[in-house]
Amino acid sequence: MAKIVHFSEAASLAIHAMVLIAKSDSHVNVNSIAAEMGASRNHLAKVLQQLAKHNFLKSVRGPSGGFVLNRDPDQISVLEIYESIEGRVDLPECPLDRKVCPFNKCLVDGLVRDMTNQFKKYFQEQTLADFITRSA
Repeated sequence: MAKIVHFSEAASLAIHAMVLIAKSDSHVNVNSIAAEMGASRNHLAKVLQQLAKHNFLKSVRGPSGGFVLNRDPDQISVLEIYESIEGRVDLPECPLDRKVCPFNKCLVDGLVRDMTNQFKKYFQEQTLADFITRSA
């Protein structure tokens, strides 16, 4: 079945893992997050490394190590998390990214641009703290 909106597995892992880490009172390791999410440990580890690279997380090595938030959940928008994995969300003029259009007016009348705007606005306004509350 076709989907209009699709999240990559990496983006989904990033958002869900950030919520789980933010809800924890101590370091959370990759194995426990992967088990709780039913995710590949290796894929999750790569996603968490990317989040640490973007300064959302601190990584602590050792037997009692793992990941903790590097910033306050109120200061992290869900859009920031998404874009740290997927790249910047651009507003396309054309849903097919065409430079030349044979029509005077877009056949989908800017629908893709409008949906992208709504997506971006919604996730920009939502903080990690909002998602923590929602998951309780």
